[in-house]
Amino acid sequence: MTLASLSPQAALPSPSTAVWQLGPVPIRAYALCIIAGIVLACWVTERRLRQRGVAPGAVLDIAVWAVPAGIIGARIYHVVTSPEKYFGTGGDPMKAFAIWEGGLGIWGAVAGGAVGAYIAARQLGIPFGVVADAVAPGLALAQAVGRVGNWFNNELFGGRTTLPWGLEIHRMDPDNPGHALRDDAGQPILEPGLYQPTFLYEALWNLGVVALVLVLDRRLKLGRGRAFALYVMGYTAGRFWIELMRTDEANQILGVRLNVWTAALVFLGALIYFVRVRGPRDYLIPLGAAATPTPPTSDLSQVDLSERETPARATAPEGYRVVSEEQYAAWQDTGVIPPEPATDQDSRPGGEPLGAAAPVAGSSTDDESPDDATASSAERADAAGVRPADRDS
Repeated sequence: MTLASLSPQAALPSPSTAVWQLGPVPIRAYALCIIAGIVLACWVTERRLRQRGVAPGAVLDIAVWAVPAGIIGARIYHVVTSPEKYFGTGGDPMKAFAIWEGGLGIWGAVAGGAVGAYIAARQLGIPFGVVADAVAPGLALAQAVGRVGNWFNNELFGGRTTLPWGLEIHRMDPDNPGHALRDDAGQPILEPGLYQPTFLYEALWNLGVVALVLVLDRRLKLGRGRAFALYVMGYTAGRFWIELMRTDEANQILGVRLNVWTAALVFLGALIYFVRVRGPRDYLIPLGAAATPTPPTSDLSQVDLSERETPARATAPEGYRVVSEEQYAAWQDTGVIPPEPATDQDSRPGGEPLGAAAPVAGSSTDDESPDDATASSAERADAAGVRPADRDS
């Protein structure tokens, strides 16, 4: 068997243009892919939040915080892990803000987005674990779509390959970003040989992670952030071996690319969390004007746009009650909010409220009449029925 017999038989083409001008405005393929990924992630997350009892439209309130925070985090990670491009010899510190020229780190994007989502979840009264589990498959789907942008940019490819497939790579023009260099005949110049399409490997792997999270989440009823931990394990496992195939310039530790170390450490952290954290999945019941049951939906089913929305459903809830799956199903059937479970702070043995002195036999208080006491008890019971969710899982 000769080397020629092992040469690639199928060449995957790459675009020679990744930026188009719409008048004075540049339209970048990478940005379009990122936006498409965000839209898909929001759609999937909305469906999964609805399935767990969150009111319609909450994903937009979360995205307002998570998306900008994710972009900022992605840029910070890139600048911190590649400082020589901006602060080294010949570097330009102001270029650290030129996000349109590329340079986003997925690790920073996930970390920054998680901070933004946490802030939004606290404002909405939604346990952060519910949000994290809901976004997990959508985030992997967004990453798969985003890798198409790397294909347009002719970047993130591996070394030369002799497999039956390989990727054509254009020699890009450093003075005209987003465009390939051209020869005297006006044809785009290709790099010699074919290369490993690592961007494609990662995109396909991420689609597999989407399926993994959806299937295991449905079977195991994952909660408390475990679906998100499963996504992290799946993504980092793939990123580990794909990163080893890449040949683009990157900082290294002990001769190994920095992102390989990051993938390994993040995988271990997610694995420890997945194994140690236990507990049932949380469901939420909206409280206040929006407390109207809605039919349960599948993760990725279509929204019935023909169904008329009532004013109550259009109103944002005052908060959420964290309940079990059985209580949530009962509320879906009856519309009756389950009673708040008694706690040590709410009562003592015998049913007497904590914090209130027991009356002495034959005596009465000057500050509160029996009718007032009855009214106060009713008010406390009513207040207990509309307490927003105040814990994170």
